[in-house]
Amino acid sequence: MLTNNDILKKLRVALSLHTEDIIQILALADFEISKGALGDIFRNEDQPGYMEAGDQLLRNFLNGLIIYKRGKFPNAKPQPKDDNGDVGPQRKDRPE
Repeated sequence: MLTNNDILKKLRVALSLHTEDIIQILALADFEISKGALGDIFRNEDQPGYMEAGDQLLRNFLNGLIIYKRGKFPNAKPQPKDDNGDVGPQRKDRPE
């Protein structure tokens, strides 16, 4: 099974990203990380100082990557809520 570290490593290679690029991408998602901590994430599991990448890091990287590649969505408006406080359209097949 792929770990979050494996996914980040594969994306780094596939997109030819350098450490500074990854730090910039994470900053776009308002997530700060140092070069040293990022280096610990890209170490092999058997190396001393290895750090496991959490779900929050991967999620923020993917969100930042969207902004990095596509740009911020202009005039982003929040989804309207219905009477129940649910966001978005109601499914027709869902019983009330």
